[in-house]
Amino acid sequence: DFGHWECDLVLGHKTKDDDVLLTLCERKTHQFFMIKIEDKTSASVMKAFDKLREYYGSKWNQIFKSITTDNGSEFADLSDLEQVSKTLVLYYTSCDKGSVERHNGLIRRYIPKGDRMDKYRVEDIAKIEVWCNSLPRKILNYKTPEDYFDTELDRIYGRR
Repeated sequence: DFGHWECDLVLGHKTKDDDVLLTLCERKTHQFFMIKIEDKTSASVMKAFDKLREYYGSKWNQIFKSITTDNGSEFADLSDLEQVSKTLVLYYTSCDKGSVERHNGLIRRYIPKGDRMDKYRVEDIAKIEVWCNSLPRKILNYKTPEDYFDTELDRIYGRR
């Protein structure tokens, strides 16, 4: 079923003054989002989700039915989404969110562990995201996550 996401953070250098990547992976299509946020706080995570909710507007509940994440303090406020939408927020261990963890491994091909995240521009992050979403996958019969995600969005928005 479409609309079930896994969520995580990718840290650069382990200092408090470095940017962080909020990563999301949709479980059916394997579509991957990378959102650069200013720090590892729940306020920064929620700010990113507020922007996503604004972007998808009235279709949010169909696109984000559930979000699975770990119980780190940076995700503590995610349950607030349940108050303002129909999105169900689930907290599990990292081994229960294998799709997003695999994608985080793909990021490391471009952003080595220990590199400062703030040295990467938003454009650099976007190029990595495009690469991840245009990579054909065996699990998708060698189609791309982008192809499957676009098909789901077309269905939701009634475009085909």
